[in-house]
Amino acid sequence: MQHDDTRLSRIEILIQQKKYAEAERILKVLLAEDANDVNCLYLLAEVNLQQDKLDAAESIIDSAIGLSPDTALLFYVKSRIAILQDNYDEAEKNIGQSIALDANDADYFALFANIKLSRKQYKQALELSDKALEIDPENLLGLNTRSSVLLKLKRSEESFDTIQGALREDPNNAYTHANYGWGLLEKGERKKALEHFKESLKNNPNYSYAQAGMLEALKASNPIYNAFLKYALWINSLTAKYQWIVIIAFYLGMRILSTIAKTNKALQPYLTPLIFALAFIAFSTWIITPLSNLFLRFNPYGQFLLDKKKKMSSNFVAGALLIFVAGVLSYFIFSDEKFLFVAVFGFAMMPPFSVMFSNSKPKNALLFYAIAMAVVGIVAIGQTFSTGTLFNLTTIIFILGFFLFQWVANFLFIKKSNK
Repeated sequence: MQHDDTRLSRIEILIQQKKYAEAERILKVLLAEDANDVNCLYLLAEVNLQQDKLDAAESIIDSAIGLSPDTALLFYVKSRIAILQDNYDEAEKNIGQSIALDANDADYFALFANIKLSRKQYKQALELSDKALEIDPENLLGLNTRSSVLLKLKRSEESFDTIQGALREDPNNAYTHANYGWGLLEKGERKKALEHFKESLKNNPNYSYAQAGMLEALKASNPIYNAFLKYALWINSLTAKYQWIVIIAFYLGMRILSTIAKTNKALQPYLTPLIFALAFIAFSTWIITPLSNLFLRFNPYGQFLLDKKKKMSSNFVAGALLIFVAGVLSYFIFSDEKFLFVAVFGFAMMPPFSVMFSNSKPKNALLFYAIAMAVVGIVAIGQTFSTGTLFNLTTIIFILGFFLFQWVANFLFIKKSNK
């Protein structure tokens, strides 16, 4: 899409410099002269996309496609918009249309490969990234995507060779450094990962992908959190089917061990501690992230990586933990079993508080669930102390809500991570 007007070249430079307001002002002047200028519409959509004005960007690019349905670049932009809207079916459809119109552009194959990587379709992602690199061996997105795919396929040596090639092409690319950092973190090389996250943030101080990696790398200095992180990265690399197999197998394994312990008294002394240990591990996976965030707030560097929601979540989990401890202590001090439910309330609220601000579909589902559980729990505490009855309808509803939460949350997380 070439244009003689030097103003368009100036707009492209302004976009590269992230001077979006100025670029938009010039584009609107040009579109006032010719509302059907496809080049201007494309650039205006790009300006809105870069500012996360996705609805406006989509409307503009649809207008451009209506005027020029055979222009591959327009569908490429539409695909990128769909990715940010978490609509991966639409993204695939549009990038497929770009390739159908122009099968010689490495960027299109690289973006398609990146979509397949996000959907954990690793074989297709590798084929598409290889195709992108056949067309342009220096394509940065193609190199980064290929590196990530190879790491998921346990071909780490090839993975790091590929991403080092990307760094040779552009040593200051923030995405490549962040991607390299995540790869090193997954491999267990935390200190090297920190160096690349630092380099990424040096080139782009507000890059959230690098900030998230830096946060995880700092927390991974704790051996317990490091073990959790390895588990989290591993299970997140699995497709939905295998994630559910792991979760259900863990649950059934605990049930089987519990049944054996009940029916075989000789094995009870050995199995009971194991069952409690497994239950503790399962529970700790919910609360370890916000608790580690709480401790990280005392780190002179880590505190700047925590956003408002992470800080709030860690505060709520810490509050629930204090309620749990207070309930247990009060039970022993006053010998009143009603305080046991206070302890149960604090214990049960830690998992929902830990994930209440996490992204989910539908939006804010986990936040509403946490609020509902908190309200029911507070009402249950009131009824317990007013009636003197530990088990009443409201306490039973609350406890059922706690057990149901684990399945609901896993369903939402698996759905979100398998786009």
